[in-house]
Amino acid sequence: MIWGVPASALDERPPPPGPNYEWICVGHKCRWIAKAYQTPTTSPTDPGTGGKHDKETKPVCNFHGAAQACVDPQLGNWSNSHQCYMKREEPQPPPTDERWQGHTEGSIWACVREQGYDEGKHLVTEWVWLPGRPDTVVIDPETLAYQAIAEMQLASPLIKTAPGAGQIGLVNMPVWMWVNKTENTWGPIERSASVPGLTVTATAKVVAVNWSMGDGNTIRCKGPGTPYTKAMGIKDSPDCGHRYKKTSRELPKCVYPVTATAQWDITWQSTLGDTGQISLTQEAGTQLRIGEAVPVLVDPDGGEVAAPAKVGC
Repeated sequence: MIWGVPASALDERPPPPGPNYEWICVGHKCRWIAKAYQTPTTSPTDPGTGGKHDKETKPVCNFHGAAQACVDPQLGNWSNSHQCYMKREEPQPPPTDERWQGHTEGSIWACVREQGYDEGKHLVTEWVWLPGRPDTVVIDPETLAYQAIAEMQLASPLIKTAPGAGQIGLVNMPVWMWVNKTENTWGPIERSASVPGLTVTATAKVVAVNWSMGDGNTIRCKGPGTPYTKAMGIKDSPDCGHRYKKTSRELPKCVYPVTATAQWDITWQSTLGDTGQISLTQEAGTQLRIGEAVPVLVDPDGGEVAAPAKVGC
């Protein structure tokens, strides 16, 4: 099954900052990263080098002998043997689809290449069954690092507060904040991404949570915080807390908007010795209603006294 698609229709990205960049997305965040990483080769030892080999570089992806970008963020990774970009179909076609060619194992891949010249250029797709992964070439280790991070499925922090949403806190009384830890909301979490000849392993963990309290204050908590229980009484959190100086009465819906931003520290290392570090953030929000203690007047003679009128919410 083959059909053509105009190449221009598949590229709505902003222009890259240079000629050797790739558009990589992790979750909803996309960015251009350099792709000009090439396989080092060694030349014979030259006199006076102390026995060290000089490094040379050469393109590792080619189309009929011409240099070819190894990665296209939409079409997939280049395969020299198939002479096209290879991308696994998601979801896979049903078992009755003719593209399986009678096979019951392996997977179906889209093999996409550009054909034609000038105004007649277009993309052609062929469907290929493979028992395993194709011999695609992704030499830039940072590209593989982002693929490994995507496999982690990092999620927003699971935030808790005392008082919680739907409850009412008081001015100058302690507010406790904490997060529940899971592998993909706190870490540490480790995933790998590979192509023939290269594997990158990435490890991620949260190093801090920045709590924007909605009153102009940001509280940086380097740990998950301490969960509140009634046994704690009325005292400050030992590691992640706040006290409001004013009520939330004048705010929209009479609540402080609270945002917790988890700061992820991600380190990666490749089997070729390359290393790097990437920072990402995940956010979650809640709302806190803060009131004030209202005095109650008591008539010593037992008469009725009108309660103070409520103002706002």
